[in-house]
Amino acid sequence: MSTVRYSIILPVFNEQDNLLKLHQRLTGAIDSITTDYEMIFIDDCSNDNSYEILKALNEQDLRVKIIKFTKNCGHQIAITCGLDFAEGDAAIIMDADLQDPPEVIPKFIEKHEQGYEIVYAIREKREGETFFKKVTAFFFYRIMKVFTNIEMPLDAGDFRLIDRKVIDSLKSMQERNKFLRGLIVWTGYSQ
Repeated sequence: MSTVRYSIILPVFNEQDNLLKLHQRLTGAIDSITTDYEMIFIDDCSNDNSYEILKALNEQDLRVKIIKFTKNCGHQIAITCGLDFAEGDAAIIMDADLQDPPEVIPKFIEKHEQGYEIVYAIREKREGETFFKKVTAFFFYRIMKVFTNIEMPLDAGDFRLIDRKVIDSLKSMQERNKFLRGLIVWTGYSQ
């Protein structure tokens, strides 16, 4: 049994301007609930100073773990890698660009403690995104709903909590090009 309750999976690509603030907000949001967590930063071959900042954070906070890719592999592979190394009883997946507010994490944990194995954040607004991105994201979820038999929640990004059972199910899947948002729902655990 792990002593880590929560693994926070954070894919990083050129986020040097956000990492210190992200770490501060994450620890501020979670430390009041538990200190038994890890932050797994997956540097997807950033070409800024993200890796150096992460190394400095690791020296200050041993809960910070770093995986550095030698080439850019993409967001889904970075998340998959983080899940492969997650030791927690549950994982929280979030982007490192601060579009996902760490202050929501206590609500995720509360729902998890009530027995939910998958907890989503649903975006009400898409601030800072182009009109094209907003329109394509809107239609993507609705088209997926029409053409699949998977009940994916509308407007849910990757920001979510998944229980260890879900992590283990995902790790057992041999798909090479995983669409994690769909596969997480497909596992069938309580949401």
